[in-house]
Amino acid sequence: MIDLDYLKKIKLATSPLGQQLVASLLLFPNYRIFANVDIQIENIERIPRDENVIFAMNHTDRFNYWPFQYKLWSMKCFSYATVWVKGKYYRNALLAKGLDLCCLIPVPSMGYLIEEFYRKKFKQRPDKNVYRAIKDIIDGRYESVEAYPKKASEALNALGAQFVDFVRGYYDLIMERVAELSRTALSEKKLNLIIFPEGTRGTQLGEGRTGVAQIALSTGKKIIPVGCNNSDQLYTGSLPFAKSGQIVYRVGEPLSLDNQLREFAIEEPFKLFSKESQLKYKRQFEEVTRIVMENINKLLDEKYRSAFTGS
Repeated sequence: MIDLDYLKKIKLATSPLGQQLVASLLLFPNYRIFANVDIQIENIERIPRDENVIFAMNHTDRFNYWPFQYKLWSMKCFSYATVWVKGKYYRNALLAKGLDLCCLIPVPSMGYLIEEFYRKKFKQRPDKNVYRAIKDIIDGRYESVEAYPKKASEALNALGAQFVDFVRGYYDLIMERVAELSRTALSEKKLNLIIFPEGTRGTQLGEGRTGVAQIALSTGKKIIPVGCNNSDQLYTGSLPFAKSGQIVYRVGEPLSLDNQLREFAIEEPFKLFSKESQLKYKRQFEEVTRIVMENINKLLDEKYRSAFTGS
């Protein structure tokens, strides 16, 4: 389970050994010997070589950041990048070791924590209805305890009288550590950071979450929008092997506090991912997210574009 202790043990490196091994022993043979994968990065000159940035990319498939990282690695003039990865991918111990070796950053969601604590207690995952009800209770969607669905109420009683307050507080501590790792990556370890603002995979660009905006407004780092096209046609399943074909990444104009994001600058330090910050700076976070998603949308082929932004 990705808990606070696990996150505290993660060590980031400027030149991650795991990424070098994956690039040399897996991606090079796959892309150049067993298949013919043509990776194009349009407007690559927009990616700074003398500073670390946050890449905001659409998420079409499990592996669509790999060809991007491989191409930059093969050019030998860009920094390595770490990636925000869902906590559920660390359930496999062997895969978890590989992700840690690659210096990636696990980001456990509230849903992940609910499932893991439930499974620890009951030795099984909750069914969809019970999970949804528990999640809604934790999110404060019910007006009173009496309104709780029976099975969810029974599960919470078994998990402990203070479980709702505990898991809310624990999630805050988890995200504090994610914030710390992200700052360390960008500032101390000189790593770029890849974030999928949608938070989940989908062929069409979905709604963005505010994580990328919060990181950028807190650190002052530039956001580089990246539109990934056709990776899902090469990575069609759960195995990490691409078919032959072309993947096109389009790089957008950097977004920074010196240009499009200037009016949303936050002059005082704030606590990343906290409820207080999300309430106080809701407008700034949401507006920056909107700008990021609109810029990604413009970089996508028609079939990948959002049905919502109208861009």
